[in-house]
Amino acid sequence: MAKKKGNRIQVILECTEHKESGMPGTSRYITTKNRKNTPDRMELKKFNPILKRMTVHKEIK
Repeated sequence: MAKKKGNRIQVILECTEHKESGMPGTSRYITTKNRKNTPDRMELKKFNPILKRMTVHKEIK
């Protein structure tokens, strides 16, 4: 019996505002998403500890 590939995959979220600020370091989070329910790239508001505020984090490759 062939094993089916799971729908839940791990994704990395990276801060979009951090690159533009020019500050060293990056803010990244690892989370999971369901491939069937969210086929496009995820975008969540998460806390950036370097900028010390909530920023938009987008899914990277």
